[in-house]
Amino acid sequence: QVQVTESGGGSVQTGGSLRLSCVISGYTFSEYCVGWFRQTPGKERQGVAYIDSDGETTYAPSVKGRFTISRDSVEGILYLEMHSLKPEDSGMYACAVGVPKNPDDRCAMVASEYNYWGQGTQVTVSS
Repeated sequence: QVQVTESGGGSVQTGGSLRLSCVISGYTFSEYCVGWFRQTPGKERQGVAYIDSDGETTYAPSVKGRFTISRDSVEGILYLEMHSLKPEDSGMYACAVGVPKNPDDRCAMVASEYNYWGQGTQVTVSS
């Protein structure tokens, strides 16, 4: 059974940095899509970044160049390193794991494609 637990959120000023962590048990890097999503009041859950089974990364245009997603395959931890934070980056960040229906299917930055979710960690960026 896959279990997901995030940590590392907090409150920072504009321009600051945070590093989010997601401990995943029952996870095999080569078989799953793993990503970060952000939930803000009044908006749908937005994809932030994901890493596929081949280790390739994809970012939302709004965070590309500022955020980095990475995976520690030995410890089973997914990271999201965030720099040059802006108020619009604020929200509840949730880590998610998706199981492709077909091994040839590509991962996507769509919440409905992910099967296992953590409870999220809050990120607040003040101006």
